[in-house]
Amino acid sequence: MKVFVAGGTGATGRLLVSQLLQRGAYVRAVVRSLDRVPSELEADDRLSLVEGNLLELSDAQFDALVSGCDAAASCLGHTMSFRGMFGPPHRLVTDATRRLCRAFERANANGPRKFVLMSTNANQNRDLHERLSIPDKLVISILGLLLPPQQDNVAAAEFLRTQIGPDHRGVQWVAVRPDGLVDEPAVSDYAVHPSPTRGVIFGSGRTSRINVAHFMAKLITDDDEWNRWRGRMPVIYNEETSTR
Repeated sequence: MKVFVAGGTGATGRLLVSQLLQRGAYVRAVVRSLDRVPSELEADDRLSLVEGNLLELSDAQFDALVSGCDAAASCLGHTMSFRGMFGPPHRLVTDATRRLCRAFERANANGPRKFVLMSTNANQNRDLHERLSIPDKLVISILGLLLPPQQDNVAAAEFLRTQIGPDHRGVQWVAVRPDGLVDEPAVSDYAVHPSPTRGVIFGSGRTSRINVAHFMAKLITDDDEWNRWRGRMPVIYNEETSTR
């Protein structure tokens, strides 16, 4: 299996690359700087790296990147700094999602390819009419108005939900929604739910980045897991915070 990963040198992306390599996949990634690639990953001959800016690539270059790939995943996100939150590119996640899906469409392969998006628990699945508490709804509304990264994350998932949909000929998708991200050294027990089981802002749980990476890699490489969640937006929590 060959997988393209966007955001492969980020805090979660590099863990996803490692998880995929451990599962025997061949991984291709675009990185802004090869200096940011961990040495243990760079030494693996199943990892192919291209240095560049993903959104500056032409459609032909995008097509070349996903050529021969069975799946793609995006762990792209905005850095938590003033420039990262308010500076360009404002639609990093959405534009990368759209361009990757369109490249899969143009590939005209036999059967759809898999696409996994790392989203956020603050992004509702509107197909399920998920209910929020009034305080959560108020804060998320404010974040959506004031913070471009929140708008971007919502728009990327909405593109998949409304423009790609459940029965697209070229792309199948899952949008993974972690709760508050934390760093932990190893994969631990975690729970996956169709919708949040805790508050989104108030009373929220936590999810380790390595558990998110493990789940995303499992989706890509395990067809049973994929068929369970495709076209959906599962929420993932560390096991001890999965319920109220």
